[in-house]
Amino acid sequence: MEEFEIDIEAENKEIRKRYRALLRACKPTLQRGDKQEIRRAFDLALESHKDMRRKSGEPYIYHPIAVAQIAAEEIGLGTTSIVCALLHDVVEDTSITLQDIEARFGKKVARIIDGLTKISGIFDPNSSMQAENFRKMLLTLADDVRVILIKLADRLHNMRTMEFMARHKQLKIASETSYLYAPLAHRLGLYAIKSELEDLSMKYTDPDTYKFIARKLNEKKAEREKFVADFIEPVKKILEEQGIKAEVFGRPKSIYSIWNKMRKKSIPFEEVYDLFAIRIIIDTPTEREKTECWKVYSIVTDLYRPNPDRLRDWVSSPKGNGYESLHTTVMGPRGQWVEVQIRTKRMNEIAEKGFAAHWKYKESNSDSGLDQWIQKVRNLLSSPEQNAMDFVDDFKMNLFSDEIFIFTPKGTLVQLPNGATALDFAFEIHSDIGATCIGAKVNHKLVPLSHPLQNGDQVEIITSSKQTPKEDWLNFVVTAKAKSKIRSSLKEEKRRVAEDGKEILERKLKSLKITYNTDNINKIANYFKYPSSQELFYNVAKGNIDIKNLREYAESEKTNTPGQSHFSSHVSGLVEKINKKEIDTILIGDDYQQVDYTLAPCCNPIPGDDIFGFLTVNDGIKIHRTSCPNASKLMASYGYRILKAKWASSQPNVAFLTGLRIVGIDDVGLINKITNVISQEYNVNIRSLSITSNEGIFEGNIMVFVNHIEQLEDLMKTLKQINGITGITRYEADN
Repeated sequence: MEEFEIDIEAENKEIRKRYRALLRACKPTLQRGDKQEIRRAFDLALESHKDMRRKSGEPYIYHPIAVAQIAAEEIGLGTTSIVCALLHDVVEDTSITLQDIEARFGKKVARIIDGLTKISGIFDPNSSMQAENFRKMLLTLADDVRVILIKLADRLHNMRTMEFMARHKQLKIASETSYLYAPLAHRLGLYAIKSELEDLSMKYTDPDTYKFIARKLNEKKAEREKFVADFIEPVKKILEEQGIKAEVFGRPKSIYSIWNKMRKKSIPFEEVYDLFAIRIIIDTPTEREKTECWKVYSIVTDLYRPNPDRLRDWVSSPKGNGYESLHTTVMGPRGQWVEVQIRTKRMNEIAEKGFAAHWKYKESNSDSGLDQWIQKVRNLLSSPEQNAMDFVDDFKMNLFSDEIFIFTPKGTLVQLPNGATALDFAFEIHSDIGATCIGAKVNHKLVPLSHPLQNGDQVEIITSSKQTPKEDWLNFVVTAKAKSKIRSSLKEEKRRVAEDGKEILERKLKSLKITYNTDNINKIANYFKYPSSQELFYNVAKGNIDIKNLREYAESEKTNTPGQSHFSSHVSGLVEKINKKEIDTILIGDDYQQVDYTLAPCCNPIPGDDIFGFLTVNDGIKIHRTSCPNASKLMASYGYRILKAKWASSQPNVAFLTGLRIVGIDDVGLINKITNVISQEYNVNIRSLSITSNEGIFEGNIMVFVNHIEQLEDLMKTLKQINGITGITRYEADN
């Protein structure tokens, strides 16, 4: 352990300085007696954490002060939240109990801190600890959204100070952040925090790309600032002439959003034009907001030609998280598209501070989209038997989706995520209507349940008392509410069928003279590869397992063949080795380490890539790239199954499969030039090649075998120099 030189006097001085900075941040919301309350919380936190230090060697108290500061300054929360932020780790890490907190600070503070305290004790290794924690945190959202907001502040500070952590912990926390916390910040309207969380996650999961984009942005900074100044000067001038009070400035886009654009469109950094957005913030009374926003829009589009397909009006119909703004994309003075965001001071505060600002302005807009969303979360959490992982996946899917607006026959407006179907709409109206739905009329035309809805559709649902939810419904519903209700109905139905199967199995085992007990039932379930006894009973009832199959089982027991349970014992053996720390890091390409692994086909890792191991239930250890599209979900959901992995220093001469996506101008002989470079110059084998050409644009997907990352990068550089090729990227899966 590294020894730190500790200067107690200097640290105490620094703690006092940080505490005073926190009080300054709280000043706008302080009322009589609040300062004393914050002081009591600070004193308790200071005393409780006095012997604790962070990984960096700093006193632990720096962390709760920083979390409280983020909650006050960047989210705009009040005294109760500041108290909870200061005490958020006290129950988890020290001897102080929730009862102590309740006695000193009251029920409300104790309840919020309970929501912030992780679940402790034994958990099912097939479930996910992180998913359970996330679910617990959301349960408290039903009572108090401040739990989530403080948790986001806590996560943001942990991400900002993560450089002292072990690499595998950095990866797990960064993946969890991009998978769950960034979308949650987005949904609560905290755009600045969402962008920073995404950027910081990327800094750890894909450091090379992050550094590359950051460097490129820095190189072009002066040029960008000059462009922004030229663009906004005439806008400011006209706004002043017309007597409109407004701030106009350029705001750079986040590194993550730039990378996302490069990845989605398969374009290099140089071709991402909207590296920044122009923001116009108007100072105007609430009753004139809409008029003024459109007036400014008119001024901007008189100066610069707008792209009619890129107008987004969230002033007339705010987003579900309360976000209001007018976005347009216009052609700038140098022939380049520029995004312009127009909003008022009030709208800007809601965009920056999200839910906290939304509360402040709530009186004028009582039934907002955000309140409706929290109500949906409450409904979703009301089905307690739902598996935590299913819950997190469904919830995640509904976090980032854009909304569409659908009307009932009576003209009531219903908000649904983009891609929602008629069946989603039925469940949104009422669970019973969804469960008995047989069809729908969209704009007076009869459509099936799976019909995807469009913005502005009017929908009437047709039901029948004979209808019950079907398994295949899960394939075309997108809302978490519909998925959750269908799953619980199917589960109930399955349970009824399994009860019958149990009786049938009991009779059959009796005729085979096999004792019906828990041990034998588990052995039979294992033999037939069923994860639980309920699955076994269900399959018996459905006739998938008959007396003949059971005789085969009885025979295999007599001859004592391990049968099909061998693999699960192999996996549990691996788990045991890992738990005993016999396996610390998997060395890929090292023949001496007796661990079976396979390379994941979703991301085809090759030597030189940053990698990790994932212990699957059925396929042993899979090796993934840390930038794999599935990595963040695996690490966020099953952190305890993640293993450190690295390439052995000397690799045997083995070829690894990877994919290249090539875009260019179609030309005679282009394919020939590409295959020549790959096969002749680099002596690399091509496994598959698919080419499409459309209106003079050429797109090719090529799967090649390479030895290491340097060879691949070198090959990509050479291919890029072929005349006519405009873009080349490595792509993840062989599909």
